[in-house]
Amino acid sequence: MTGMIGYSRRSLLRLGGTVAAGALALPPAERPWTGHPRAGRRGGAGLGDPREDDPFAALRRAWRDVTAGSGFDAAAEPYRSRLAELGAAAARHRDAMRPGPSSLWPGLPFPSFTATPARLRAMARAYALPGTGLTGDAGLAAAVADGVDHYRRRVYAAGAEATGNWWHWRIGVPRALLDAALLTDPHLGERRAGALLEAVDHFAPECVLDDYDGTSTGANRVDLCTVRLLRAVLAADPDGAARAVAALSPVFPYVTEGDGFHRDGSFVQHTWVPYQGTYGASLLSGFATLFAVLRGSPWEVTDPNRQVVLDAVERSFAPFVHDGLCMDLVSGRAVGRGPYGDHARGRAIAAAVLLLGETASAAERARWRSMVKGWALRDTVRPMPRAAEREDLGFHARLVALLADDGVPAAAEPTGHRLFPESARAVHRGRGWCAGLSMASDRIGHYEHGNGENLRGWHTGSGMLHWWAEGHGDQYSDFFWETVDPCRLPGTTVSTRRPADGAGEAWGDTRPPVRWVGGVTDGRYAAVGQHLTGLESTLEAFKSWFFLDDAVVCLGAGISCADGVPVETVVDNRRTGARLTVDRTAGWAHLEGHGGYVLPCARLRTLREERTAAPERPSAGRAVTPAGGGPAARNAARPAAVAGDAVTRSYVTLWLDHGVDPASAGYFYLLMPGASPAATRARAADPGWVRVLAGSRHRQGVHVPSLGVTAVNFWDGGTAGPLTASAPCAVLVRERGDGTATLTVADPRRDLDELTVTWDRPVSAVHRGHPLLTTAATGRRLTLTWGRLADRGGASHTVTVRLG
Repeated sequence: MTGMIGYSRRSLLRLGGTVAAGALALPPAERPWTGHPRAGRRGGAGLGDPREDDPFAALRRAWRDVTAGSGFDAAAEPYRSRLAELGAAAARHRDAMRPGPSSLWPGLPFPSFTATPARLRAMARAYALPGTGLTGDAGLAAAVADGVDHYRRRVYAAGAEATGNWWHWRIGVPRALLDAALLTDPHLGERRAGALLEAVDHFAPECVLDDYDGTSTGANRVDLCTVRLLRAVLAADPDGAARAVAALSPVFPYVTEGDGFHRDGSFVQHTWVPYQGTYGASLLSGFATLFAVLRGSPWEVTDPNRQVVLDAVERSFAPFVHDGLCMDLVSGRAVGRGPYGDHARGRAIAAAVLLLGETASAAERARWRSMVKGWALRDTVRPMPRAAEREDLGFHARLVALLADDGVPAAAEPTGHRLFPESARAVHRGRGWCAGLSMASDRIGHYEHGNGENLRGWHTGSGMLHWWAEGHGDQYSDFFWETVDPCRLPGTTVSTRRPADGAGEAWGDTRPPVRWVGGVTDGRYAAVGQHLTGLESTLEAFKSWFFLDDAVVCLGAGISCADGVPVETVVDNRRTGARLTVDRTAGWAHLEGHGGYVLPCARLRTLREERTAAPERPSAGRAVTPAGGGPAARNAARPAAVAGDAVTRSYVTLWLDHGVDPASAGYFYLLMPGASPAATRARAADPGWVRVLAGSRHRQGVHVPSLGVTAVNFWDGGTAGPLTASAPCAVLVRERGDGTATLTVADPRRDLDELTVTWDRPVSAVHRGHPLLTTAATGRRLTLTWGRLADRGGASHTVTVRLG
């Protein structure tokens, strides 16, 4: 089995056999104590006699199993070692506790929003989990209870003022404290439990769920509902549990703007930021956890719109996971939170998908298991099983069982194109390579900064083109964001006037006032375009990308600026020390082990450099528990960052210099990911492979005869080659070679009441129409008229015709 570094086939089979036994197979002395159910009135904390049929006792058991970990044999490796390590750490924390007026542990001064609650929760898990050496230890549970109450009295007290970031007070701290209390219940006792409930009601009152707006939307809403549900479980409050679950309902439906899931698969948080990688992963994890914990209880999630979340696995998340990593273009300000964060976010999504599959349909579960298996096998940069072993034992148990199951095929990386016009993102997969494009529009910001993070991500939305060929899984992982020149992100067109750190509004409101951003796709090929205006700059440009089988055709025109500095288009900026070959006479360049470029090399400029930077790191991190109880899938509310140790990385940069204050500059080049020098040379020697139909600020289009593809981005109505459009739009034609062709249109501006497109090609019949098609005229040329496209979110619409 390839890609399983550190795990032999025999060990996987052995682990796969042991996980089925689960925690229930342990001898009684090793089973974690399940606690007592609470009884009585809403909001009460009175202790009752344990009853096996009490629903809150069942919820506590389910919460422990799902979040702390279950489904593994505590006596088998690696679980035995990891559980022993947890127990040893818990013992150290217990022994080092020195409750005082300003701290619970020396060196962790209050408020210590993350570290102190996290230690208490870790101690509680050592108490609840088997095999830690402290399972069911009354002294440890008493220490947890004392610590929770001490923190509650000194920091998280009802009536205290919430200072700093709201997230700690409403989500981070109460979730950790309630988790610790539930795992060690009833050691907290009636009086102290009641005081904790009052504190939660003070900082995260039930009214935060009344309105679906502000900080109570999307992933935040799921977290708030989780806090209120845990509060209800601790209080044995059935009405509170029902209200917490009911408050999830506004998260499910599709939205047309702002936070939530969009019909095209986009997921947005903070109103203007594509966020599958962090907030979205946390939301998916939160739903997976709640669906699993509440299954079979009186509060099971039965909202019919819950299917939106299940559909999002393949519509919203999978397109952005490449060989186990989650692309940075949907991770907001989290991209610089240390090395290999993209792989950590990919694991968080994989863990959530496997857990969510346990409450999905059999067909969904089967597809998702194959998909996750493929991700895990292909992620050789940060092998999933090894990382999961350290992060999340429940996920590890599910994963190794899956990898050892020969009945589950590993899904291959898909091919084709996914366009997300609602979030100005595009993902393309060719043969052996993958690319992701990030843009900005009047709906999506150039970048997000906040809490001192991502202060130099200015040009992320200026057409940054991420791409991976085989063996490039760490290209943007290993301190890329910390060391790359932030003014030369690959694919972007930028003014070289350097913005100030944190330029533009925080939290993603760095939107330009442009609407033509998006494009058209038939699912295999795509024409994507961006009317670009620079961040705090006079820069304007019209950029197009035509995504094909083995290349991306890149066109730019109308590039103008009055900033008084040079303007550049960055062909690429690879984190590598590989050899670069440039043939200026033949018009091509090649980066060894990476790919090729076809372009007029007389204009090409190159640079090889070592870049050193002191990465930002948070002075205190946020602890979020994703599916299975692992580390943070996102850290949405970190405090200001501090400088870490300096790191140095090698870069090769290729760019085109448009000069100082260009008036109407342009460019044309081909990117060929994974191409050999011979393939690059051959493409450069074949100028007829692609023909540029138009390359102006009004229209940009290409024709690729060997693929039967003709595609045009119409910034204005008019004619380009054989295509004419009555208004701004995007059009893609593909002749299939069987006597048929498809013509696909989209309205990236979202403002067309009517659109007429003419293809100057004989067509005998419309073979398959479209509901929005109002008229179709065939004959010597094809003329199609669509009705109102403005309400379709920039989606693509296809008609199939028979050539005549």
